[in-house]
Amino acid sequence: MDKDIDIVIIGSGAGGGACASALAPLVAQGLKVAVLEWGPEFRDAEFTGRELEMAERLYFDGGGVLTKDKSMTLAFCKAYGGSTVVYTGTTLPIAVDTVERWGVPGLQHGDLILRSRKYALQNNVHALEGHLINENNRLFERGCKRLGWCVEQFPLNLKGCQGSGLCNLGCPNAAKQGTHRVQLPAARRAGVEVVTRCRVSSIDVRTRRISARVEACDGVGLPSAWAPGEYRIRADAVIVAAGAVNSPAILLRSGLGAALPALGGYFTCHPALILAGVHGRKISNYHGHPKSFFCDEFAARKRFLLETCMYFPFTTAKNLAGFGQEHESMMADFSKLQMILALALDDALRDNRVSLGRDGEPIVDYRLTEATLFSLVESMRAAARVMFAAGAASVHAPAGRDFSIPRSTEISLDDLINARYFKQGKVSISAAHLMGGCRMGKDASDSVTDSWGQVHGFPWLFVADASLFPKCAEINPYLTIMAMADRVAEAVAARHSEIKKVNNLAYA
Repeated sequence: MDKDIDIVIIGSGAGGGACASALAPLVAQGLKVAVLEWGPEFRDAEFTGRELEMAERLYFDGGGVLTKDKSMTLAFCKAYGGSTVVYTGTTLPIAVDTVERWGVPGLQHGDLILRSRKYALQNNVHALEGHLINENNRLFERGCKRLGWCVEQFPLNLKGCQGSGLCNLGCPNAAKQGTHRVQLPAARRAGVEVVTRCRVSSIDVRTRRISARVEACDGVGLPSAWAPGEYRIRADAVIVAAGAVNSPAILLRSGLGAALPALGGYFTCHPALILAGVHGRKISNYHGHPKSFFCDEFAARKRFLLETCMYFPFTTAKNLAGFGQEHESMMADFSKLQMILALALDDALRDNRVSLGRDGEPIVDYRLTEATLFSLVESMRAAARVMFAAGAASVHAPAGRDFSIPRSTEISLDDLINARYFKQGKVSISAAHLMGGCRMGKDASDSVTDSWGQVHGFPWLFVADASLFPKCAEINPYLTIMAMADRVAEAVAARHSEIKKVNNLAYA
């Protein structure tokens, strides 16, 4: 089946959703704008909060995508709204120092901040009300302050939060203001077509035709706007916003690897570990928003962040190193657990990359450097100190010498949490924020796009998601993705007439 659409956006997450809303006014001018989303659109009642059920519904491979060497887990979403459906709502603007380190010609921090403010306002970003901050978060705040470390409250994109604690499984109360609640509905009202269950395989860069397949409804979620089947979609302009794994994969399957040697490379992900501390009493941890505070005390010197977190029983069990009685005992104390997420600020390396397997599916080849390993070890020591300062009786560090470190041995933390105990395959590492693979830069020698997201050498082809980041964001990237996408949408809108004219000449 053939379709003819002026502007096609592939992906509906932070990048795709922002592009859809920003380009929606063009529909009133007679242009056809469509969003193609691989995943389904779920009904509100289908966000059940049941961990394994929702993981299978929302995440690629149930949240268990592994890197090539199987040492790290990648979690990213496949649904209307993309990963904005499952992230915790943390909405921070990017730091000026980070943008300066990126060193992208034409990209200014002030411009990103102005665009970020627009989306923060749209998505009702604010500090969480005090009664919704649970004890797990307060203990983190208390521990940091007792140590004299900076601790700040996350701004969150919420409206009507009821403290269910199910953010990572899709909010059952429609409180999280992701693109599925804000930008996509607004774009639809303006006439943008959103096509769910539509998997894009590749783009023919000679004819500008997109190859895609729409799947039939499987009984969960709404049916697609298009009938099931294979599609060829001709477009004047294409915006790829399928995420840091799938955007590079689409462009690689489209044959752009030879022209763009950096394509797929420089993948970063803020490798993360979960630490758990056991208190001598029950604490409020599961209910209430799971991520209210962060500490960037060591971001510049030791390249890591600490954030509050609280995960569900299966995810917690998976992230505790070891097996047997000690593991079982800690899980039995679930109601007494305090949790901290430790994130390393990793370097962007050419060989950490997204490539294609023989079947054309993406493979993420990522190896920890000595610098990242150092950051992870230091972050575990710091997280343990926060928990002990907050009153924890013992701490489980994934790379600790022993399964549990009692409070009485706090002075020996540097010996008990050490790089020699960090054994990949034993330590459960997760990728917190997937970035890179279509990095911005000056030219095609070491980047994929310019500072406006246009792919080098292809004036009609753009990228608008975290794969644009030339280095890691050094903070939760959601708001920066939307700001970047807003720039891309502005470029597409400004250049569309010229793109269409050039395309018509090419077809003639």
